[in-house]
Amino acid sequence: MSVEIESLVEIKLKQPDDFLKVKETLTRIGVASKKDKILYQSCHILHKQARYYIVHFKELFMLDGKPSNFSDNDAARRNTIVNLLAEWDLVQKVDSEKINDDNVVPINQLKIISFKKKDEWDLVAKYNIGNKKHDDIKFESP
Repeated sequence: MSVEIESLVEIKLKQPDDFLKVKETLTRIGVASKKDKILYQSCHILHKQARYYIVHFKELFMLDGKPSNFSDNDAARRNTIVNLLAEWDLVQKVDSEKINDDNVVPINQLKIISFKKKDEWDLVAKYNIGNKKHDDIKFESP
């Protein structure tokens, strides 16, 4: 399964410095393991070709050419998160027709942790944008 950039949900930022606000907010929205107080981040903000997108982490795997089981429920969860960000006035949706009432999840399928309580949780991202592992690089002395 692969994904094209045109299929991603594009957003616009209200202010240029809103990128970091959106990025931080997304770290606090996802699927929770309440027993262990772990939150698995569902979506990320992607800046590509001078445009911004809210993408599910499984879509990022597909963009990297890695296997992914991105489902309709994952897309609906992403769409709900985009709607929340727009309701909170953090972003503007570019293609509102991509997100309608038929392809969202109930809010109770997401865990949203307040900024004040984020230190009480282990926030886990299953994908790290821009971070490459350097385990295979060997440094040799001259």
